[in-house]
Amino acid sequence: MIRPLLSLGLLACAAMVLALGLGSVTVPLPDLWQVVQGEGSALNRTLLMDLRLPRTLAAFATGGLLAVAGALMQVLLRNPLADPYVLGLSGGAAVGALLAMLAGMGTLLISGSAFAGALLATLLVFGLAHGTGSWTPSRLLLTGVVVAAGWGAVITLMLAITPSYKLPGMLYWLMGDVSYARTPWPAMVVLVFSIVLIMPLARNLNVLARGPMQAAALGVAVRPLEWTIYLLASLLTATAVTTAGSIGFVGLIVPHMLRLVLGNDQRIILPASALAGGTLLVLADTLARTAIAPEQLPVGVITALLGVPTFLYLLHRSR
Repeated sequence: MIRPLLSLGLLACAAMVLALGLGSVTVPLPDLWQVVQGEGSALNRTLLMDLRLPRTLAAFATGGLLAVAGALMQVLLRNPLADPYVLGLSGGAAVGALLAMLAGMGTLLISGSAFAGALLATLLVFGLAHGTGSWTPSRLLLTGVVVAAGWGAVITLMLAITPSYKLPGMLYWLMGDVSYARTPWPAMVVLVFSIVLIMPLARNLNVLARGPMQAAALGVAVRPLEWTIYLLASLLTATAVTTAGSIGFVGLIVPHMLRLVLGNDQRIILPASALAGGTLLVLADTLARTAIAPEQLPVGVITALLGVPTFLYLLHRSR
């Protein structure tokens, strides 16, 4: 159990070192080590400590949040195609955050609005999927896809009526852009808090993955556990969207690939998702910064290029 987490931790550290060193201005490893020791030139210290390090930590936290949210949703629905992007949570959070931005609210209120939008999307998806009977994972997934399309239409309408001077930042934010992250620490705190909160429930999640009836027969309080997953996934998604905008497919790719390698024990999958998701987004953001340097691509473009073929492959396998 410890060995794969240790390997992923070392890989995450290597990805962060790579992200700090690469860019429009390359910082060699000896110069990077001097900055870590509090030495080095003032230009390198400013470049690394004030610009690249906050962005790298924000990318890591955002990727970890999305991957853990995706892992929780896949356990809940027992479907590898479930993630916050597909189920409409990201769209709801984006609508809430954009409304707050249009109203000129501060960062804290934008975060609260994003959480409210993600929670509303969760309630809407599960309410519509439930209907007059009980919901099934496939019905819930299809409902989530439709609701996500509805959120997309709302976002398009908001962009159409937005003043032109606000459009560039909003468009980059919607495509997912870590460069707009003001500080990584709220996202890091939420990521650590969520892992600490969910790890004691990992055994119950292993049982829930076999089905709610089996879990109830084994003494698991199914409904409270499901609502805990709903609320926690909404919080994780809202924090990620507030930090770096709408970034898709991280919650789809990472948990599923980890299950192929590590099995389906949530005691390993959840912390491994945080590490692997953060590493993936750090590497994707590094590629977005360096592919056409000095110009930068939105990191959401890179994750979409990776996620779309993966999604189609998983959809083909689930037939």
